[in-house]
Amino acid sequence: MRILYAAVLLLFVAAVVIFCAQNLTGVSVAFLGWKLSLPIALLFLLVYLLGMFSGWGLWSLLRQSVNRARVTKE
Repeated sequence: MRILYAAVLLLFVAAVVIFCAQNLTGVSVAFLGWKLSLPIALLFLLVYLLGMFSGWGLWSLLRQSVNRARVTKE
């Protein structure tokens, strides 16, 4: 089973490396008066990390809320 996980991880890493190598073209992004010019691959990475951290924060808040509701019920 470890070999299967390693193979899937290796394929994923290879796909990410190929994506990054093929998408070095710069794009301009404007947000609230700020303007950035960066490669598409870096933009995707930043958006992914932002989504990951915001999802983690939301999940933590929901779990904490459920735990508080359980404690007050008992």
